[in-house]
Amino acid sequence: MKSGVRLKLLRRTLRERRALAQLVREIKVPRLQPESQMENTKTIDLVASLVMACSNLERLVGFYSTYSHCFDRLTHALSTRQRLKEHIWIIGDNAAITERSLKQLPPGLMDTRQAQDFLHFHDSWHSLSTLFLCSQKQGILERDVFVQALHLLPALQHLCISSFDVDDFDDVTLQSLPYLQSLRLQDLEGITFWGLSEFSRTKSARCIKQLSLVNLDITYLSAISNLFLHLKDLSRFTLVQESSPEVAAGDLVFQPVVASLRLQHLHWDILVPGSANQNLASSIQAGGFPNLRTIRAPSDHDGLLQSVCRPRAQIVQASDKYSKAYRAGVDGTPGSLGRTLFAARKLAQQRIENARASPRFRVIVEEDGVVHEAFDIPGYMGTVGSQIAYNLDSDAQGSDSALMDFPDLLSGMKEVAPRDGCTGMWNASHPAGKKWWNHTERFRYRALDLDRFF
Repeated sequence: MKSGVRLKLLRRTLRERRALAQLVREIKVPRLQPESQMENTKTIDLVASLVMACSNLERLVGFYSTYSHCFDRLTHALSTRQRLKEHIWIIGDNAAITERSLKQLPPGLMDTRQAQDFLHFHDSWHSLSTLFLCSQKQGILERDVFVQALHLLPALQHLCISSFDVDDFDDVTLQSLPYLQSLRLQDLEGITFWGLSEFSRTKSARCIKQLSLVNLDITYLSAISNLFLHLKDLSRFTLVQESSPEVAAGDLVFQPVVASLRLQHLHWDILVPGSANQNLASSIQAGGFPNLRTIRAPSDHDGLLQSVCRPRAQIVQASDKYSKAYRAGVDGTPGSLGRTLFAARKLAQQRIENARASPRFRVIVEEDGVVHEAFDIPGYMGTVGSQIAYNLDSDAQGSDSALMDFPDLLSGMKEVAPRDGCTGMWNASHPAGKKWWNHTERFRYRALDLDRFF
């Protein structure tokens, strides 16, 4: 059976049974691998015709085409679905824009037609609540287009922006974001600690409940402190970067250095050792996070954050021996920590075992001055009575990375697990032979919840 035949059969069914098509809310498209540009265009057109058959469609899952500021039927089809609730823009490069960038500086690299076409796609999305914007291969989306497009979506609540150039998204664009509940900023060179501090004071930022800052290279801890101070409803915060945000020279330091009254879940991943982990641990001990319940710190140097959490008897998992890091021989030493959860769990377990090897208390049973028995109570890693759980589980099941990232979404890695596919062998005994049961290998679908990105 050729690739795409099942989609054609589904399309025919939905076209013939319109009452059934009106009930469709979500379409999961299998991971198709076209071998040429012509086949890729045919695949896009096929998926577009499937979208057009479902008038009440809310989600298209598993197939995300690249938009290069050129017309394609799938983007047009999705723009007509008034009940669409989530969309992922993968902005690719455009030959005309690239040629224009060699002769002039931004803004103005996108012509009027390209900007208007992109904005027009958002006109009917009155129910869209989740939007992803990702630049791929130097894709360009200029500042004014950013701001106008986001303000065309009245129901927008969850926004992710990734990998755009400093000329497309910067501190000024950040101040113009609409009211949101969840925001993820990733790999954006134009965002600085000053811009984040100013953004924390805007009215639109006060509604944010989930905030993720990934690879923004925040220089000073004051930016994070300001975010915690002004975002009163913040319940989940994620910080991932290589360098450690430090206290600026000359600043007075009072404990707690950072504090949030309502924060419940904290992902803190600073790859290069610095004072950030120590400042966070000291702030927790000083009562700066009274409602914090979970910390995930893959790069917990010296166990500073593990020491302020509730003690655990075991943190390694039985499945760790199947991880890529285990097969690669990662030993879990601080030098090889990286950002793999396998190494982080192994190092955390070593700290638990080392603490257990040293007795914390000795109980002596004595009667009439005679010692009858003595018991050593092993030590533990953590703080007894702490309400904070130390968590080193991944957002994406089976992954060695803590955070769910765009490759998880775009590459279809959740559908290519070894020995997990289907080629129709279960029906191989059919008397019609191989032509009846054989089809292109189809892998088991594992849903990726977009809410886990925030």
